[in-house]
Amino acid sequence: MTWMVGVDVGGTFTDFFALNELNGAFYVGKYPSTPENPAHAVTQGLIDLAAANGLELAALRHLSHGTTVATNALIQRKGGKVTLLTTRGFADLLEISRQTRPHMYDLYQDHAPPLVPPERRLEVTERITDGGEVLIELTDDAVIEACAAVKASAPQACAVCLLFAFQNDEHEKRLCAALAEAIPTIYVSSSSAVQSEFREVERFSTTVLNAYLQPVMAEYIRELEAAVTDAAPTASLGLNQSSGGLMSLARSRDLPIRTALSGPAAGVVGAAHIARQISRPNVITLDMGGTSADVALIREASVPIAFGRDVAGFPIRMPMVDVETVGAGGGSIAWIDRDGLMKVGPQSAGASPGPACYGQGGRDATVTDANLFLGRLSQGGLLGGAMALDLDRAREAVEGIAQDLETSAVRLARGVIDIVVANMVRAIRTISVERGHDPREYVLMPFGGAGPLHARDVATNLGIQEILVPAAPGIVCAHGLVVSDLQEDFVVGRRLRLVDNELNVISEALETLANEAASWFDDEHVRPEMRQVSIRLDMRYVGQNFELAVPLAQGDDGKYVAFDDVEPLRRAFFQIHEENYGYHNPEDPIEIINFRLTARGRVHPLVESKGMMDQNEFSAETGYRDVVFNQDEPVQCRVFQRHALSVGDEVIGPAVIEQLDATTLVYPGDTARVDDFGNILISLDV
Repeated sequence: MTWMVGVDVGGTFTDFFALNELNGAFYVGKYPSTPENPAHAVTQGLIDLAAANGLELAALRHLSHGTTVATNALIQRKGGKVTLLTTRGFADLLEISRQTRPHMYDLYQDHAPPLVPPERRLEVTERITDGGEVLIELTDDAVIEACAAVKASAPQACAVCLLFAFQNDEHEKRLCAALAEAIPTIYVSSSSAVQSEFREVERFSTTVLNAYLQPVMAEYIRELEAAVTDAAPTASLGLNQSSGGLMSLARSRDLPIRTALSGPAAGVVGAAHIARQISRPNVITLDMGGTSADVALIREASVPIAFGRDVAGFPIRMPMVDVETVGAGGGSIAWIDRDGLMKVGPQSAGASPGPACYGQGGRDATVTDANLFLGRLSQGGLLGGAMALDLDRAREAVEGIAQDLETSAVRLARGVIDIVVANMVRAIRTISVERGHDPREYVLMPFGGAGPLHARDVATNLGIQEILVPAAPGIVCAHGLVVSDLQEDFVVGRRLRLVDNELNVISEALETLANEAASWFDDEHVRPEMRQVSIRLDMRYVGQNFELAVPLAQGDDGKYVAFDDVEPLRRAFFQIHEENYGYHNPEDPIEIINFRLTARGRVHPLVESKGMMDQNEFSAETGYRDVVFNQDEPVQCRVFQRHALSVGDEVIGPAVIEQLDATTLVYPGDTARVDDFGNILISLDV
């Protein structure tokens, strides 16, 4: 056999999803993360997974990796020492930013300070105007002077961000080439290479963040590549991007900023694949972990993409999976506010000391403690019993806060669950109702370690009738890595009116994108039948501040449908505008801001996963447990082991379904059925 594996590194656990390419069988594993050296958990977990399931490391074809290294470096501000080189007069652009407050009603909270201090923000004499015209030439003397100034600042990386370089990158290329020759020991990032589009603040910020991450990611990639090559010499490697596709290690060294949201992106990709696989194209995802919950809305089994957001307080302008995050996880702490009311989160007990029931010194009542106290989690512990849970400590924590509020412990625990559910429902309304989507028309797909435990309460609050629990809900991010394609995003910035006499410019931009994509496919050795491209135009009415991504119609051959006038583009824009804002005006002038092309390529054919290779001949039903649902009194529930359930099996609630990576509640009257791919479909009795 040959197999491929997805590895998602989290703060507490490193998750593995291994797929047998011959028969579609898959294997999962969770192993402790090693924050001091994440590559060690990847390789050691890979070795342990192979040994536990009889897999030959020599037969591993490909390893796809989702990483939090870049995310943690930004949050903890542990990146490299960066110098910024920019057009004279614009050294303080990062400091000035957009003059907006981080929080509307807090007059004292400021933006995070720039990653580049004033003494390392250097200027060079040159100027390119809007339209790409050279107003002040970059002289050889200016280049030599700039290189000397950068060298004197002794950075690990240099970000080169010149005004209007997205329209003419000649000066940036000259400076980067000179820096590489004069100071070969530093990393160099240019804005035209990182993200060549307008909006100076976001372009400068994204380029600086990329340079800031280059030293950190280069060291991590070196360690990872050496360790994986030693364990599995024939395996190729790919890193997941924030946009939901893989890139080569060489590309990730140059553009580490693309991994800023690597983990959550993989989860949405995995969810979209599962939704497409079982013909449930419209789903709302609920990825609930220990600290936070990520939610996303998937339509027509397509991964939702946004083109700009903040990460760790810094604006980033590039394609990213559109995910909304809320501080609602298993470790979210229950606390009493000054108004005397109980709140849950966003503070979290984390992995250390963790919830009180972990027995590692935590004393605060958390969501996990409430679930254990109510019988929803097994006293046998998590991870198949490998991680013990202490019911007495959970009871002590819950009763402590219950006494402060003068209520019963059961009602207090139910209140903790209700509040964390309300927080997640609010986040889902943000991505659905507030954008014109009715959640009742969607299926809820919970995953993460805690998602299936709270899915039913979330669904009933939103009017959702069906819940889809993946076969390995705690490993969906790793699953998404296995089904991800190689991906590259290209952009051409051209601000022009949507009129017929601009057709030549439009065609020229599209041809440029097509040529760049073809070169990338060839460089990555993607076969023609494995290539796929999609084209979008960023369009808006003249005078609007933000654009809408308008997909370009494509034929069966993957090429865009040619047009003789701009009317098809106008109609497409009107439709998108109507969907987003509820109206359109056919008389107002329209302009194009950017031309975007996403190229996807699968290096290896993908076999559909059929089921987890962990089934045995023993009974799925293993006993009974008292569980508190919507009333204060407990209900006796049957307990099932998920790995022993077979395709077509039905479980009528009340019941608890336990597995290595998650616990699923089946409420009284609900029906859970195992489908052909090992997923559980729960029909709600409401």
